[in-house]
Amino acid sequence: MADGPSLRGKSAYFVLAWAILALDQWSKWLVEEHLPVLASQPVIPGLLSFTHVRNTGVAFGLFAAHGDAFRTWALAGVGCLALAVVMVYFHRTPREDRLLLTSLGLVLGGAVGNLLDRIAAGAVTDFVDVYVGTYHWHTFNVADSAITVGLLLMAWDALRPRTATAQTAGRETDQAAETA
Repeated sequence: MADGPSLRGKSAYFVLAWAILALDQWSKWLVEEHLPVLASQPVIPGLLSFTHVRNTGVAFGLFAAHGDAFRTWALAGVGCLALAVVMVYFHRTPREDRLLLTSLGLVLGGAVGNLLDRIAAGAVTDFVDVYVGTYHWHTFNVADSAITVGLLLMAWDALRPRTATAQTAGRETDQAAETA
């Protein structure tokens, strides 16, 4: 239902998702072309390096497939399911709810970026290595950053107080979309 009223006025959020996807894929391509796997290039010594890592799992390397084709496709299937949920949520969100649509656009762009990697190569390229001394955060990429920021914005949106007028306007928009 791409022509449905609930997608009208949301093109800017699709542009955001495409921009995240493009930046993610471009940055991963640069790393893959110029930095061998497991090689590291300091950017800010003592704080930030670009380190080329191939992640066969999900966030933080959980459920790593390690070359197991079934696990790789299972993770891709879970990614597709999550992407479908985000698309339904995006479709149902009133266009006046800009913060939520922005967060969903970030999640959408990041999810597609990592899903493309998983399907095409069986692993996701991670390269942003943040550390202090010997403590390293898990290596991540642009898509992971967009997903994280999107989820944090979504949580903030869900927890912030709503005015009665905003809640009424959202319900009226939803009802108008359903009857159109």
